[in-house]
Amino acid sequence: MLAPSDLRPRKELNLSLGVLIGSGDRIVLFTLPFAAVGVILNIAYPQLFNVGGPGAALRLLSLVMLAAGIANWAWSVFLILTNVPRGRLITSGPYALVKHPLYTGMALLVLPSVGFLFNSWLGVALGIVLYVATRMFAGSEEEALSKAFGAAWDEYSSDVKISWL
Repeated sequence: MLAPSDLRPRKELNLSLGVLIGSGDRIVLFTLPFAAVGVILNIAYPQLFNVGGPGAALRLLSLVMLAAGIANWAWSVFLILTNVPRGRLITSGPYALVKHPLYTGMALLVLPSVGFLFNSWLGVALGIVLYVATRMFAGSEEEALSKAFGAAWDEYSSDVKISWL
């Protein structure tokens, strides 16, 4: 079991905006063109994206998923803002379940739910693109965390519940 002091980096982190953002800037830049083209196509050809309603069950499921996604986002942002400036590795809350809850929650909960609520498959498509971008760019973020936190990161990585997500 790690002591709280083990959760601090071995080397001081450069606590710039870049540290708080992680890989988010690259993930957004990768996803943005898909989002722009998707929105344009959705406006031009809404029948291609229509989910057929959404029906009451899909609307309810989407609202529940959206609420969970927003709660996950808010909790994750809170943990980042309260821990990263202090140079602490976050291992609790949503971070105990997945390594990147902000990206994962947005890709798998928020975007699909919003899409369904607007009667469109576009949210699911953008969620998939966002998830792929996360898998492409999160590795460099994880390398930086590994260098900064050493054994604490290794232990966290092996203890996180759903490491592949």
